[in-house]
Amino acid sequence: MSMIYGERVRLRAIERDDLQQYYAWVNDPEVTRNLGLYLPMSNRDEEGWFERVSQGDANERPLAIEMRDGGRNWKLIGNCGVFGIEWVNGSAELGIMIGEKSCWDQGYGTEVMMLLLRHCFETLNLHRVFLRVYADHSRGIRAYQKAGFVEEGRMREAVFKHGRYDDVIFMSVLRSEWQARTKEKQV
Repeated sequence: MSMIYGERVRLRAIERDDLQQYYAWVNDPEVTRNLGLYLPMSNRDEEGWFERVSQGDANERPLAIEMRDGGRNWKLIGNCGVFGIEWVNGSAELGIMIGEKSCWDQGYGTEVMMLLLRHCFETLNLHRVFLRVYADHSRGIRAYQKAGFVEEGRMREAVFKHGRYDDVIFMSVLRSEWQARTKEKQV
């Protein structure tokens, strides 16, 4: 797969050189607060993760998120991906981590999700794309809503994080919803 370009970001294959930055992010409690990670990760853990995903289905390999950093330069700010693809049902789950905290609340998450949706519907020919988000992750929920995701369900007090239980919200986009939105923006 070639790179996927947006207005301010691009998605590319993850390289071994990215792992040191990922290691720093996955060990930062502020970054992992809204992720499914709760234990410290070692460099070896990151290497093992990289080896596993590199050997997996090419359609499910994580993608590095880079933002434009001046003229022709790009800066790594996180990663994202499509996983759990069910080809018969045309369904998959999305995930995202914006690890670079200076890039939070600037619309990068929304842009990345819109690029992933385009990839899922135009390239992978999927019918439904979903994600899970913690109910107290208001920044993420806003970004997903702006990208077109709608809440479709909630698992009450399904996760224990930071000394309390929190709901897990399921959000999704159907191909028909995405196509209608895309057509609206073209008019």
